[in-house]
Amino acid sequence: MKRTAKLIVLAGISALTFSSCDQAGKSTEGTASTETSESVSVADLKVAYVLTDSVIARYTYFKEKSGEITQKGKNFESELGSRAKGFEQEVANFQQTAQAMTPNQARAKQDELVKKEQNLMTYRDNIMQELSGDEAKLYSDVYDQIQVYLTEYAEANNLEMILSYTRGGAIWYSNKALDITDIVVEGINKKYEASKTPAATK
Repeated sequence: MKRTAKLIVLAGISALTFSSCDQAGKSTEGTASTETSESVSVADLKVAYVLTDSVIARYTYFKEKSGEITQKGKNFESELGSRAKGFEQEVANFQQTAQAMTPNQARAKQDELVKKEQNLMTYRDNIMQELSGDEAKLYSDVYDQIQVYLTEYAEANNLEMILSYTRGGAIWYSNKALDITDIVVEGINKKYEASKTPAATK
């Protein structure tokens, strides 16, 4: 592996290195022979990285589900707007006819309008909470699916580590040759499309 890759990995696996050094310092003649079977040196590490935001944004499952959430939000917005418009019209009508009502009728109508306004606000809050929950669940599902795929990819390609590269993250530089973002996007999308295809009948 190139020297630049070794330097990048070195910062991320300091705990592993310190642990290995500590074990070496404490080893005796009776235990020294057991270290070579489990320890991994920096020089032997096989590492890759992905641009996390790019993988998510280009993942077909994410694009489909986020589109559904967006459409759901638009439908809710339209329904809320319709209800709000109806409520405003009812308030306007009350203001025009209030003088013709008895005090008891006016108070009853006011109480009715207050309750309708509260119901409208509750509906709005429930919509926002539902959409927020849908979005949180989507991201959780996407991260889980990416984690599963990257684990499979790492095992299939003998990688000890796949790093997540994000702007402002812990990695300031990495050799472009280690970037497997495009490969991961292509692979995880193929896996998703295959999962949607009904199994061929025998």
